[in-house]
Amino acid sequence: MEQQKNINSTMTVLVCDDEKDISHAIEIFLKSEGYNVITAGNGKEAVEILKEKEIHLVLLDIMMPVMDGVTALAAIREFSNVPVIMLTAKSEDTDKILGLNLGADDYITKPFNPVELMARVRSGLRRYMLLGGNGKLQNSSSEMFCGGIRLLDDSKEVFLDGDPLKLTRTEYDILKFLMQNPGKVYTPKEIYKEVWNDDMMGTESIVAVHIRHLREKIEIDPSSPRYIKMIWGRGYYLERQQG
Repeated sequence: MEQQKNINSTMTVLVCDDEKDISHAIEIFLKSEGYNVITAGNGKEAVEILKEKEIHLVLLDIMMPVMDGVTALAAIREFSNVPVIMLTAKSEDTDKILGLNLGADDYITKPFNPVELMARVRSGLRRYMLLGGNGKLQNSSSEMFCGGIRLLDDSKEVFLDGDPLKLTRTEYDILKFLMQNPGKVYTPKEIYKEVWNDDMMGTESIVAVHIRHLREKIEIDPSSPRYIKMIWGRGYYLERQQG
């Protein structure tokens, strides 16, 4: 445990929430695991901190004064690929989906269980470090094809019919996973476990939103997909294609 805390001490988490009681409680949970913590009271402060300091993960509330979480996320994604977990209320379903579409990696609903919160933080940080802390995996130089899709894992580039695609890190990871296993059906839970490197409950909507957004980028008609298909009640799979 002490060794793990020493490892965690190299990680800094930015907690952005205007409710000081919640922010303080999260800070206590994180520090008990050995993480460094920086706090911000609104999205504008969070963006400014990210531009000045090395941050490894952001916990970002949606409803805040000055600059809300969704607006802050859009600003963050203009210059940083840092993992972002949205903190949302149960009534903020539309904002959850918008946040995922803008590049959030995950979300957790308030009031949250501290154990679940810390599990999602660990998962986000593991994925980030596997990506070398800069959004690029360090251990592969493979090239994959599926129909008109070409994925270059060494440079993290994806092309559709020769044109480059701009994918978020999570979209890329999902596509890569499915391309590595063409024709095999995976449940949303299995995809979440593989891509987020964790096994959490209630992740179906998170996976569904990312796949819908991915389809919008790779499919001519997302409502009738050629590549990423779904079998109701079972899961998603990548249709085998000829090159």
